[in-house]
Amino acid sequence: MAGLTRQTGGGGPCMNGPVSSRFRPMSKRAFLPGDPVPWFVCRSTNNPSFHFDTVAGRNLVLSFYGSAAPERNAAVISHITTKLRPLFNDDNMAFFGVSIDPLDETQGRVKQMDPGIRYFWDFDGAISAMYGAIDAAGAPLSSETPYRSFTLVLDPSLRVMAHIPMTDIAKHNEMLSAFLPRLPAPGNLPSHAPVLIVPNIFETAFCSRLIELYEKQGGSESGFMREQAGNTVGVFDHGFKRRKDFRFDGEPEYEDLRAAVRARINRRLVPEVQKAFQFNPTRIERYLVSCYEGERGGFFRAHRDNTTKGTAHRIFACTINLNEGEYQGGDLRFPEFGRKAYRAPTGGAVVFSCSLLHEALPVMKGRRYAFLPFLYDEAAARVRAENQKFLTGEVVDKTAG
Repeated sequence: MAGLTRQTGGGGPCMNGPVSSRFRPMSKRAFLPGDPVPWFVCRSTNNPSFHFDTVAGRNLVLSFYGSAAPERNAAVISHITTKLRPLFNDDNMAFFGVSIDPLDETQGRVKQMDPGIRYFWDFDGAISAMYGAIDAAGAPLSSETPYRSFTLVLDPSLRVMAHIPMTDIAKHNEMLSAFLPRLPAPGNLPSHAPVLIVPNIFETAFCSRLIELYEKQGGSESGFMREQAGNTVGVFDHGFKRRKDFRFDGEPEYEDLRAAVRARINRRLVPEVQKAFQFNPTRIERYLVSCYEGERGGFFRAHRDNTTKGTAHRIFACTINLNEGEYQGGDLRFPEFGRKAYRAPTGGAVVFSCSLLHEALPVMKGRRYAFLPFLYDEAAARVRAENQKFLTGEVVDKTAG
C-alpha cells in the first residue's frame, strides 16, 4: 500500500517532519482520544527514511515498547505478532513498534512481517521523546533506559482512538485484543475530503489545445521533491511515481498561452477558492501538462505537496482535468478521508490544500491528461524566495532500485 514501503528522502536516524508546531506536543503529554499525533521521519526495518505521515488512510497501532529484551515487553510483541497477526494486512490496519535498543536490530529480537508489521529504529530517542515515552532524546540508549511504555491506536487521519499503558501487560494485551477487531474498515468511513470541485475552468477546445501541445513537444519523466541533509532535491522513483510532464514556464513563445491560462484561472477559479477557503491566490507555480499513461500504469503514490523547504510555500494544489471519460482509473484519492475517488469533468478543477495526503490512482487504460498548477499568495511568495537557497540541482534516481 502507498506510503508503507517506498518513501524516500530525509537522512540521519530520526527527525521531526516538516509540520506546524501544533503537531508537536510537549514530550510529557499523554495523547488522548481525539488528539492528532506528531509526524516524523525515521529509519525503519524496511526504509532508511520512513515518512510516518504517509501511512494515513488505515488504522494504525503504534507501540512504544522501548526494548524487546525485558520479558514483559517481549510478551507484548509476541501477542501482537501471533494472536493479533491476522489483523495487520496494511490495507485496513498496520502495526509499528518503536525500539530504542540497537540490540533489537543486531540480535534480531524483532523482525518485520509482511504485510503489516514493521519497526522504527529510534536509537537516538527522538520519536520516544516526542511522544512522551522518555524525557529527553540522546544516545546511547538501551534496555536499561527508563521508559514509559504504551500503545496508541490511531485512526486513518492519525488521530488517537485509544491510549493503552503497559503497566499491566496482561491487561494491555486484553484491551488491545478487545479493541482492534471492532474497528471499522477505513473504506466504510462516512467521510468526505475537504476538496473543491469546480467545472468549466477550461473550455473543451482549450483542453484539446493543451493536449496537442503535449503530444507535439513530448513529455519528460516526472520526479518529486524530498528533503535530504537540509536541502530539497529532486527524486525519480518509478516505484513511487510514474508520469510524464511538459512544462512551458519561461519560454517567450508560450507567453500568450500562459496568459490565457491565467485569465481563465483568475476569472473562473479564484472567486470559488476565495468563497470556499477564504484564501486569495495571487500566484501560480508551474505551467505543466501531465500525462499518466495506461500502458505504463501511470500513478503517484500518497504524498503531500509542501513538506520540504523548497515546496513549503505551496498553499493549494489544483488538478484541471483535460480529458475525462477517455481513460480508466487515474482518479484522485485522499486516504485520510476514506477510499472515495474524485474526478473533475473535462475542463473542471479539483482544488485542495497541499497539506492533504493524496494519491493519483493507477491509470488502467488510455491516457489521463491534466494541467497541474500550485496556487499561493504574496506571503507565500516571500517564503519561496527565502527558501530558494535550499533547492539544489542534485537529482536522486531510484528507478532501478
